[in-house]
Amino acid sequence: MANSQLATPTDLNDNKLHSVAEALNGILADSYALYLKTKNFHWHVSGPHFRDYHLMLDEQAAQILATTDALAERVRKTGGTTLRSIGDIARHQTIADNDADFVSAADMLNELRDDNLKLVEAYREAKELAGEAGDNATDGLLDDFTDQAEERAWFLFEAGRNG
Repeated sequence: MANSQLATPTDLNDNKLHSVAEALNGILADSYALYLKTKNFHWHVSGPHFRDYHLMLDEQAAQILATTDALAERVRKTGGTTLRSIGDIARHQTIADNDADFVSAADMLNELRDDNLKLVEAYREAKELAGEAGDNATDGLLDDFTDQAEERAWFLFEAGRNG
């Protein structure tokens, strides 16, 4: 993960930081995958709640995209290297793309809810690794992003309730 030409000074343990950087790069890839899926659904949502869902998905996509720079910069600040391309994202992402020609609004909300909860899980795992590495800054950053993803999942759940 580390590159001697990019040797960023840090007082943190290299071996443990490598695990943190790997976890953050996975989260970064999933964040881009989730961002694009959320925008896809924003562009293609239809039905009686179109306006509400369209606006909510746009807000959520912007929030997801806003996390990406901070995630990548944490990797770099601790001496790691991060994602470089769409191909690199594809190699690291665990959140599945959705290329379907049509997805119902209810299925969109459910899929995005589950994906956000998967991101929460990844945040928690990375937080544990950051704690083991003594990386307090990453640890704190992940708290905020976990809360945001939990809120997105909650909104998606509540918006998709029947009755």
